[in-house]
Amino acid sequence: MYPQQVHDYLQKFFKENNCEIVHGNEHYMTVQLTVDMDKKIMNRPFHWQYIENTNGVPDPAQLTLITDQTKISNNMKGEVVHFGSPRLSQIFHTTRELGACVQMYERILNNMETRPILTPWLGVNYKVSYYCDRTKEMLYSLGINLMTGEVINGFQESIATKELDTQKSERAFLLPYIIKPLRALERLDAVIENLIQQEDHAWAEEAKSRWQKDQAILEHFYEEVKEKPECYEMEKKAMAEQYEAKIKIDIINGGLFYIR
Repeated sequence: MYPQQVHDYLQKFFKENNCEIVHGNEHYMTVQLTVDMDKKIMNRPFHWQYIENTNGVPDPAQLTLITDQTKISNNMKGEVVHFGSPRLSQIFHTTRELGACVQMYERILNNMETRPILTPWLGVNYKVSYYCDRTKEMLYSLGINLMTGEVINGFQESIATKELDTQKSERAFLLPYIIKPLRALERLDAVIENLIQQEDHAWAEEAKSRWQKDQAILEHFYEEVKEKPECYEMEKKAMAEQYEAKIKIDIINGGLFYIR
């Protein structure tokens, strides 16, 4: 997941949860949390318990998140966020808790347009994790047109400039979907699996090679031992768990989007 993707995701997350982005640019943001969001992501339950028990004035935190440390000055203070960082993982978890599926409508800004037509899209953000003795995580944002079946990669980026709302404009006409969302999700799952298959999997072969080298060292160390001790089996098992190549696909969030 690239820094810009992380930045766009955070921007959308805070905006949808009514947290004001006080200032920032493409590489960092300072966010004023709401009380509810502070409770969810700042890990200070005793503070809020004290405030509530004493009828104190709520003081939700202001958080500066740096999404690309190479593009900002060295004297800026903030929390560096990247794919796999504890803060971003926590926000992903919070997203799932809040409800991973949304329904949004493109806001109609032109009053002269009498009956704008909005087309339904299913958008899904996937996290793909690659595990061996080293780890890598990637984010894919896929969208499928529920009228035509067209699939695009980078759906999140394609709607980033659109004004979205949870309420439909009275003037908008919503096209009924032809492809059911559940069926569309199955198609997107197939697409993400195909994308993974097309990637270079040299990392798995390299992990296997490192595994074989370490296994050879282990065997050499115990080659004179006729009855292998328990620690040998434990090391062998730990080695398998460490080097075995695995791929995990998670849906971070998704939704139904009616857009032009």
